[in-house]
Amino acid sequence: MASHTSPWSGADEKGVRQPLKVGGTALLALSFQTLGIIYSDIGTSPLYVLNGIWPSSGPVPSPEDVVGGVSAIVWAMTLIPLLKYVIFGMHFGTKEGEGGTFALFHGIFPPRPVDYDEDRALTTDSGWKTPSSSSAMSTRSILGRSKWFLLAWALFGTSLTFADGMLTPAVSVTSAVGGIALTVPSLTSNIGPISIGFIVALFLIQRFGTAKVSVLFSPVTFIWLTVLFITGIYNVVSYPGIFRAYDPSRAIMFFVRTGQYDLLAGVLLAVTGCEAMFANLGQFNRLSIQLSFACFAYPALVMAYLGQGAKLITNGNEVISNVFYTTIPGGAGSGMYWFVYVIAILATLVASQATITATFSLFQQVINLRSLPPVRMRYTSETIQGQIYIPSINWVLCVGTIIFVVIFPDTSRLTNAYGFAVATVMFVTTTLIFIQIPYVKQRSWLFAVAWLIFFGFIDGLFWGAAIRKVPTGAWVPLLIGSVLTIFMVFWTWAQGLEDEFDGANRRNLRHFISKTITEKVTYSPTSRPPRVVEFAEDEITVAKSAETPEISDGQDSEDITETIQLYLDTGDQEKVPLPRMSTMAIFHKLSSGKGVPHTFYGFLKQWPALPRVVVFLSVRIMPIAHVEKEEQYRINKVRSLPGFYGATYMKGFRDPFHIDVDAIVALITALELRAHDSMEEAEKVNAEIRTAAKSTTHIVPHYHVIARRIIILGAPVINWFRRVLIEEVYRSISYVFPETVTWRQAPDEIIHVGVTAGI
Repeated sequence: MASHTSPWSGADEKGVRQPLKVGGTALLALSFQTLGIIYSDIGTSPLYVLNGIWPSSGPVPSPEDVVGGVSAIVWAMTLIPLLKYVIFGMHFGTKEGEGGTFALFHGIFPPRPVDYDEDRALTTDSGWKTPSSSSAMSTRSILGRSKWFLLAWALFGTSLTFADGMLTPAVSVTSAVGGIALTVPSLTSNIGPISIGFIVALFLIQRFGTAKVSVLFSPVTFIWLTVLFITGIYNVVSYPGIFRAYDPSRAIMFFVRTGQYDLLAGVLLAVTGCEAMFANLGQFNRLSIQLSFACFAYPALVMAYLGQGAKLITNGNEVISNVFYTTIPGGAGSGMYWFVYVIAILATLVASQATITATFSLFQQVINLRSLPPVRMRYTSETIQGQIYIPSINWVLCVGTIIFVVIFPDTSRLTNAYGFAVATVMFVTTTLIFIQIPYVKQRSWLFAVAWLIFFGFIDGLFWGAAIRKVPTGAWVPLLIGSVLTIFMVFWTWAQGLEDEFDGANRRNLRHFISKTITEKVTYSPTSRPPRVVEFAEDEITVAKSAETPEISDGQDSEDITETIQLYLDTGDQEKVPLPRMSTMAIFHKLSSGKGVPHTFYGFLKQWPALPRVVVFLSVRIMPIAHVEKEEQYRINKVRSLPGFYGATYMKGFRDPFHIDVDAIVALITALELRAHDSMEEAEKVNAEIRTAAKSTTHIVPHYHVIARRIIILGAPVINWFRRVLIEEVYRSISYVFPETVTWRQAPDEIIHVGVTAGI
């Protein structure tokens, strides 16, 4: 094997991606970047939260009600974003450093570990199953029957985050732009078109990537949060009694006194964006998020709500129309007002960035774990693999956001939809962490139950208030989440069946290809007939001719000419001879494991001929931006069958997908030089290899799936549904989204070999 081990940066000794670890000034810089990506969503909530509790068209609340409502906001901020997510939740990301609902499921049911060397083993018994630890087996035995339910539950949370990615720009941008109505009432009817213009601009810049966007957005968020903190202090002076909001009993008495449980849906708007913090974990790291939120974002937001509450108590009639803009020092039309107005619009664009990047991160996880069809992803950072841009998802989000702005001109209906999505994802996260505590973190069941009771109760309160808003707008994310979840569960199921078929039918190369070696031995002046050496799998037998003469001492040395013939064993009595063509074929293995893919056997049955050089190639994306050229390929040679090689292409996540045939040929020829005793013989073989490599074809397996019939109670109905789902839906979509959709290879170099697969 030609290989060289390199210490992958950001990975363990097996090349597995690890969470980013930084310290010192690098940690401070990363923490500053989080401001522009993560906190703007939750940071722009002061624009609309208090009016979400007390609408501008309603009466001015009493001072005690204001203190109680602000108390509910302060404690919601403390218990959910700070305690649940930043202090505890950040510890439940995957080993690769990813966060979010699907990452939690991934932690409970981790995928099979990757063995790079196993991919190049072509002549050993294949198999998918790998010995598991006792703890993993225990997890499977207890949770096995719940796996599909938990998968659907996790995907539902992921789907709602996708809906959140459309609702956040719609709510935030329209709320910020709406402030112009206070000074220029004639523009009220133009708020929607103006908002759409800002939204389109936001999605246009996504292609520049998280790092570059954060360079622009982080200073904006820093200024925005600083303004909130300063104006909060300025407003608190007008009514210092607002600090009574730190007493949690004020919040409880507020709901007891008013009896309006629905007001909790307005309080929920204060914590929107907390799930984005968790989902964006893969874009940064745990410590940078904890540092920036606890030390900067949280104090600024709490002070902003306290200041707004103080002004609502002292100037209720003047403030109730738009609590945020009317509490700006200097009043409407002042220089400070316009400065804050501009910063608010910029901040809401940044707020939208938080959920957009969170959506990219979640879809990367879902696509990599084969729960969605493959789409092209662009890695935008040289150091952080989680920072990506997905063009197709970006434009779907853009169109969806514009549709929401158009069909929901009333922002109250938008906030209803927004709150439901956030509350549901929060509840999904709580339940999955509850399962992770004993099974993944190996902590006490008592701690897990305490977690579920405490945070489940809080999330349940918010979810109950949000679900009451289904008739008035919350049905939108519910519909989006349900449809997307059904599709992702279906795709996971169908892909699992195909992978299971692929693993069960992967074959040992020597089980269906055999060879005979004919050696023609020439003597001078006497010659004897050739002897035949037959290789059948691993056994070697030598058959001598009965008429072979004995050779006496002193006779001239023998001259041996060796001819090798390969055969395809189809299971019939007669084997099919396989002539060799002076070409090179790269057979792509689309899944990991020992042996050769079933499609190679199908290829030989359709075209019973072998290229002179046959390479079975696996592709692995490494957790670094770029892999040095000399490190990209690892090659194994099948010694008993000439011309067969196993290869692994190890590319950095920012390297373009391009198979370097010259590099592969160079490693193969180096292997052949070491494999032959005679330099002359090795050069002869290498000359044939170089000639064959001038005509190289990439051969990609493709399964033409059919639904196999099952025999159980109700089989006719079940078989009909399976046939429709597999043969009509899955087959059609898999044709549209082939595995090669992300390749940079020229289409005329790729041959798709179809094999019927009963799944």
